[in-house]
Amino acid sequence: MTENTVQLDRFLDRRPDPGEARALDGTIASGPLLELAVTLRDQGHGDLVTYSPKVFIPLTVLCRDVCHYCTFAKQPRELGQAYLADSQVLEIARAGEQQGCHEALFTLGDKPELRYRAARDGLDQLGFASTAEYLVHAAGLVFDQTDLLPHINAGILDSDEMSALREVSASQGIMLESVSERLTERGGPHYGSPDKRPEVRLANIEQAGRLKIPFTTGILIGIGETRLERIESLLAIRELNDRYGHIQELIIQPFRAKADTLMAAHPPADDDELDWTIAVARILFGQHMSIQAPPNLSPGAEARLIAAGINDWGGVSPVTLDHVNPEAPWPHIEVLREKTTQAGKTLVPRLPVYPRFIEESKAWFSSRVSDRARLRSDSTGLARTDYWCPGELTEPPSRIGSFPAVTVPGTIGQIRVRVEKGLDLTEAEITRLFLSRGEEFDYVCGFADDLRDEVNGSAVTYVVNRNINYTNICHYRCGFCAFSKSSTRKGLRDQPYLLDTVEITRRAVEAWDRGATEVCLQGGIHPDFTGETYLSICNAIREALPDMHIHAFSPLEIQQGAETLGIGIRELLEALKEAGLSTLPGTAAEILDDEIRQIICPDKINTAQWLEVIETAHALGLPTTATIMFGHVER
Repeated sequence: MTENTVQLDRFLDRRPDPGEARALDGTIASGPLLELAVTLRDQGHGDLVTYSPKVFIPLTVLCRDVCHYCTFAKQPRELGQAYLADSQVLEIARAGEQQGCHEALFTLGDKPELRYRAARDGLDQLGFASTAEYLVHAAGLVFDQTDLLPHINAGILDSDEMSALREVSASQGIMLESVSERLTERGGPHYGSPDKRPEVRLANIEQAGRLKIPFTTGILIGIGETRLERIESLLAIRELNDRYGHIQELIIQPFRAKADTLMAAHPPADDDELDWTIAVARILFGQHMSIQAPPNLSPGAEARLIAAGINDWGGVSPVTLDHVNPEAPWPHIEVLREKTTQAGKTLVPRLPVYPRFIEESKAWFSSRVSDRARLRSDSTGLARTDYWCPGELTEPPSRIGSFPAVTVPGTIGQIRVRVEKGLDLTEAEITRLFLSRGEEFDYVCGFADDLRDEVNGSAVTYVVNRNINYTNICHYRCGFCAFSKSSTRKGLRDQPYLLDTVEITRRAVEAWDRGATEVCLQGGIHPDFTGETYLSICNAIREALPDMHIHAFSPLEIQQGAETLGIGIRELLEALKEAGLSTLPGTAAEILDDEIRQIICPDKINTAQWLEVIETAHALGLPTTATIMFGHVER
């Protein structure tokens, strides 16, 4: 092990302090830096590399700044109109929606009305006082009339403007580019661009943090800055993120010279510089930060960029070009997927905001943006691949035929070995199975199918039964339940009911006569019910139908019944078994995590109480099922 590697090993468990970060300037070879960056990336992001399917909406290409490398900004004489009209904005957004995009990227010039009469006249015709005011309107239009989530890249905004945009967007962003004051001096790439001054951009990034706005930023490399200046820029971003926690992704963007600009002859940063900068950014920010490099600016270098420590490709559009880099077309998604797979990673789509913000959506979004983000995301916070929901009158997505034969080494393969040896999986290993995607997902499904065949062969069984829900009156208030009613509600769908023992028995006999061999008995927790209620139901059915299998009473009903009789769980279960109870349904489990239960069913039995009923039933020779309800607020 080299001395450089030993020095870097200390950053496996902690980030470099500013002094240590500056020492990375040139004292350590790139090889060990890249190795450390990849290790950190894999610890935080595993085998996933994300991207955001997007449309690019250039609301205006007029800009008051004069960046010496930019071809996005145009002069009024080059344009037929200063701003896109509502209809044009919606046409772009709807085209993206039809192609499965999630993000509407609004990128535009910075405050052009302060420089150009054409911009002021255009705003007057549209009925708005400023570009920012029109942007709020346009983003709101896209939010209201499509399923897309706007991401705003609008330059320097004041607090009121950012707050207004927060109501209609999932995230905002601005590239810091560099903290180097040299670059703003005469002859520098930012000379004549007041909005590119480092203190102005840092203040805007900090303002986003104070407003709790998920924010994208990054640095531009190869415009004349030094390695040390890049480190200083990254440290400045890190300090703000440590204070506010709002930086969702860090872009490491290489300068690419463009014809007809003042920097057309300026040499770009070479590949080694880009790799070095990505690796240093990963080391400075640690394993969890999302770090991206635009794939269209480094075509053919996908494997190399992944080997430097990125975990994200940024926004990629199947519809619109990159208006900031029009000479660099986006890669086709399938090509990008193939390149990512060849690098040993799985490409997955995401929303324009990252999972950790969606987990705390009420803190980071307006209420309607929160609802949209949660609806469009899966249980990991990444983009849903379909929008089917149980209960809808549409066909659910399906996988027909056998699972493809794939070889998946690594952690998933190790988990399979443990299962085949009959070893219990750890919580971390089970979680890892849930996170499988792509070929891993096919592998896990195929393995599960093999296990099913080993245990059950090709037989698929069912039972002919009848569900008898003896009452919908319930004094519990589970947040997901549409079944329970209070005894006072009125209306077509709110009619409370209570079946007596005679009616319950009649329905059981009717089921038996039609070929049923089982009745499933459950209901609301009626305020007048006691353990005797459940005993009398079992006795009545057993007397009428000695051979009927009675599958009845959730752990919640068992606990409530025992409490009302002043006896223990075991004593009640023994009495129910004697009265004819055959098995227990494992309902009322929902998700056996008390933090989640406090959200969805706070007055219901907790995890320990549910487990006590199930374990006691098993000890008495009463088999049970077990249920899980997923797809709500669990992670």
